[in-house]
Amino acid sequence: MAAIHITDIESAINFWRDKKPSPDGFSLAPETRALAEVYALMVFQHKTQVDEYTLPTPALDAWLAWYDSTPDTPCIAICSTSQGDEECKGCGRSFAEVQCWVEMRPVEKRQVWRRITMLGSSWRFNKYAERAVEKPAS
Repeated sequence: MAAIHITDIESAINFWRDKKPSPDGFSLAPETRALAEVYALMVFQHKTQVDEYTLPTPALDAWLAWYDSTPDTPCIAICSTSQGDEECKGCGRSFAEVQCWVEMRPVEKRQVWRRITMLGSSWRFNKYAERAVEKPAS
């Protein structure tokens, strides 16, 4: 099951709070409200993940808009899977994940991102971290 982690819901809420701040200090933009309802249920039910197929459409749409604002691939252009490694030393993805990346759904990609970030052992997070820094659009 592809599931969205609560930290991604939190990040999406913060994205929308920045993008559409409350005009009066207590009302929320529709996107923020939709995600906050999901977040509140997750906390109440002590769940750390929610199935993407059970999300209400407004919450999923808001989450996908946040997702579109994040880097798509963890690649730093140092791919050791091309030399036969099962796990890329550069980004931390498995050979299968590298090969199937373009066909993966956003939720599946975020699960991979979460795993490699939690591990933090690939060169993306240490030796060549400067390659992973997002450059501002010119």
